[in-house]
Amino acid sequence: MPPAPSRAPCSQLRHRRAASARPRIAGAVLLVTLAAATAGCGSSHGSGTSADPAGAVPASAALYAGATVRPGGSQKDAALAAGRALTHQSNPYLRLVQLLQTPGSPTLSFKRDVASWLGPHAGVFLSSLSSSGGSEGALLLSLLQQGLLGGSSPAARFPFGAGAAQGAIVLDTSDAAKARSFVDSQATHAGAHAASYRGVAYRATSTGVAFGVVSRLAVIGSESGLRGVVDTTLGAAPLSRAAGYSKLLSAAPPNALAHLYSNPAGAGKAAAGAQPGAAGLMQLLAGARETNISLVASTSSIAVDADQLASAQPTPGGAAGGLLASGADGAQALAELPGDSWLALGLGHVGATLSEDVQGLRTLASLGSTLAGPGEGAASAINLKGLVEGLLTPLGALAANNAQAKRDFTSWMGSGGIFASGASLLELKGAVVITSTNPALSHAAVAKLAAQLRRTGGSVQPVSIAGTDAAVGVRLKGLPLVLDIANGRDSGGKTKFVLGLGEASVAAALNPPGTLSGAASAKAAEAALGEGIRPSVMTDFPTLLSLLEGVGLTEDPTLSKVVPYLKSITTLAGGGRSLGGGIDRFRVTVGLR
Repeated sequence: MPPAPSRAPCSQLRHRRAASARPRIAGAVLLVTLAAATAGCGSSHGSGTSADPAGAVPASAALYAGATVRPGGSQKDAALAAGRALTHQSNPYLRLVQLLQTPGSPTLSFKRDVASWLGPHAGVFLSSLSSSGGSEGALLLSLLQQGLLGGSSPAARFPFGAGAAQGAIVLDTSDAAKARSFVDSQATHAGAHAASYRGVAYRATSTGVAFGVVSRLAVIGSESGLRGVVDTTLGAAPLSRAAGYSKLLSAAPPNALAHLYSNPAGAGKAAAGAQPGAAGLMQLLAGARETNISLVASTSSIAVDADQLASAQPTPGGAAGGLLASGADGAQALAELPGDSWLALGLGHVGATLSEDVQGLRTLASLGSTLAGPGEGAASAINLKGLVEGLLTPLGALAANNAQAKRDFTSWMGSGGIFASGASLLELKGAVVITSTNPALSHAAVAKLAAQLRRTGGSVQPVSIAGTDAAVGVRLKGLPLVLDIANGRDSGGKTKFVLGLGEASVAAALNPPGTLSGAASAKAAEAALGEGIRPSVMTDFPTLLSLLEGVGLTEDPTLSKVVPYLKSITTLAGGGRSLGGGIDRFRVTVGLR
């Protein structure tokens, strides 16, 4: 392949700021950049480049992850320690190099195939987020199965190409000649033919996978993705100079390992419509705001900072959508939940965000179920898929996107919370609790929701629960317990609408012996978060896993492959605050054994 033409220099932003996200396309793209982050360490050499790949990525990219993939010193030590604690592998990121394994490629070795030419920085971008989520889902599952869950899936395929994800992996090089040799070898294995665009030579397959070295950056992805990199290096606007990206990156923690940037404006109509797939996952987390998610590792924990541009038109109560948007309202809602809760989630203005949150939760459930693989069903009567579907049925009815549902349900919703308590199955309590701004409407909503659930096959009967003015019990497919729907006042006089797993759960939601506002667990979560952040999310994983094991759910194919990693986690805490200057932060800290 002839040398690529010269270009204007890329931005020299150092990607010590960095990224993460959860199992979703966010987590998927992040993990691509971590493939080499701790797989090896060495100094740059040869005629390569130390440029930030974001300087070669189109400014319109919907999703971008970047990382310093040759960290050193304490940053490398922390990344290795956290990865080993989570995965129990001596080199937890090494297998992720297989994400560079394109069609026809033999198994890759980091030391043999990549170490000699990989430079300090790496990035991955998606041009858009599809509504189906098929290609992005393939990318996620490929990462989970090849890197985190041990081994590769026979069905896994390179995620970029025609009819698949549009975008590319962009790798900084320390030796451009060796990088070109690797790229050419991958192209040959894939049966790629010679092509060129705007004077830049590259190779492409009949399925739209492209290979090239563009201004000393190794680029492998879809053909449109590679051409987008060419356009940018020849003068088109780069992501590194985009206003939102630059502003968010300047606020990111300086010791982050990687970062993930999401731009809903670049995601297109799919994200705006809260469709399934990658768009729905990002909307679950970030709503409709530009977001940069940074990953900071230490020897005993992992912290994720999600920084968002403040919404120009905030919804009532200050919520802007997405689970990462919970701030003061979410923290206050959590503080009112039972003090013995081992799982607690406080949400802001539920009426404004419930619909998109339910869509995102359905997407998470769908992606989670695909981990089980085809033909792997749960043998027991109780299975995770049935439980999730049973719980989402009433929430879906409350969040229906039509005029009547908005009038009957979301119009009176204030802040909300979800909790679970009890150290054993016999003691288990759990509920969704929503503060009502109109007691008459929430009272009427009990019967109206019950009627809708009856039409979907639920069995409904009236019940009497102390402290409530309306209550019904509903048996739903997938739920082993009766779901009690009730409206009543708590000890402080607030009217609350409750979806509880039995009468005891409703009683605990309305009149708990104590609340999280003064609980030691909440104080510990606040200390772990730092920066004066009050928690709006808390989970104790040992208790959660103990209960799941008690009903055999840890053997469920949806969960069984990730249980070993969940056992490495002690606690999770999350909460948000304003950084000022039009940026809001939501931080999550995960304690590791």
